[in-house]
Amino acid sequence: PLLIFDEDLTIYYYLFKILIFFSTKKRSEGMTCKATSLHKFQCRCLRTFFLMMNLLTLPFFSLQQGQFSNPETPGYVGFANLPNQVHRKSVKKGFEFTLMVVGESGLGKSTLINSLFLTDLYPERVIPGAAEKIERTVQIEASTVEIEERGVKLRLTVVDTPGYGDAINSQDCFSTIISYIDDQFERYLHDESGLNRRHIVDNRVHCCFYFISPLGHGLKPLDVQFMKAIHNKVNVVPVIAKADTLTLRERERLKRRILDEIDEHGIKIYHLPDAESDEDEDFKEQTRILKASIPFAVVGSNQQIEAKGKKVRGRLYPWGVVEVENPEHNDFLKLRIMLITHMQDLQEVTQDLHYENFRSDRLKRGGRLSSHGYILPLSPAYVPVCRLASLHLPHSNSKPLIRLESCTINTVVF
Repeated sequence: PLLIFDEDLTIYYYLFKILIFFSTKKRSEGMTCKATSLHKFQCRCLRTFFLMMNLLTLPFFSLQQGQFSNPETPGYVGFANLPNQVHRKSVKKGFEFTLMVVGESGLGKSTLINSLFLTDLYPERVIPGAAEKIERTVQIEASTVEIEERGVKLRLTVVDTPGYGDAINSQDCFSTIISYIDDQFERYLHDESGLNRRHIVDNRVHCCFYFISPLGHGLKPLDVQFMKAIHNKVNVVPVIAKADTLTLRERERLKRRILDEIDEHGIKIYHLPDAESDEDEDFKEQTRILKASIPFAVVGSNQQIEAKGKKVRGRLYPWGVVEVENPEHNDFLKLRIMLITHMQDLQEVTQDLHYENFRSDRLKRGGRLSSHGYILPLSPAYVPVCRLASLHLPHSNSKPLIRLESCTINTVVF
């Protein structure tokens, strides 16, 4: 009987009502109990079964019918269910996130991204040779993939920057990257200022993984200049690549050195928000560990190998196995937890801090803001027309301009 208690309980209830009606009708007409004793026993069992179904489904049906009644709890209104509405709407709409990876070639950026999201974003990538890198400039490659997990959809865009730091003169190698970040802000500002703002695609860069080589003694001059150039435009998360080349003591020494140089040069990296006082102790401890792990020293691998009798993703060496998802071997798991648990905060910081800074600077330099939030150029050749107002131009025989629904910009020739 428990198999029928689902969302469509009303259908099952009426179905059993019909069956009970026909069985009762047959009994009244003397059609079921005139056979042998075995058949009579089967008829009694069938009627008993239908009667049990009727008794079992009736309380549930009554409960479902009464869920629209006014609850007896005093002072209960019902707006406590608003978070559930937001949750259903968010799950239906899906989520968007853009991640940028920047670093020198050969640091395992693509491997790490594939390991983070268990997908292959670069199935046909061709690695250029040394002769091709001499004339090669920094390129922007954006790959978008739809990921679904337990009914939740994520539109993930990974922006890769091949060619960064490969040239002999890398003085202006990050200008292309900065232009791309600004272009996404400009596109979002243009879409937000338009008439149809219902379906705006958010391609703004929400987070940037900056890969640091483990072979040096800290940050290189290129690392310092790049992070100083973008720290006011995007959330920067420093990542030490190929951490399996370092011992535990070397890893901790390199982390302290990088943090000291970041503070010395005034670089603003992404800081995890403090846990709220009402959070549980496990979440507070997790936040404390994540903060202490910055910069994250990670190892990436897409190969399944056998270690201790089980299949794990890792790297096999003559002296042993480095497990990617083992927190004692590297910070890969901590980096993924940070990205997943603070993805919403990364988007909010992008919206409330970096985008607002760009928007205010854009308005100061190139335009003024109307009462509706639209950007109006300062050129006298453009005359803004306001809501439900007519504008008569002197020395002109044209009809008055009438604003009907939303703010527009009309080109007027005098």
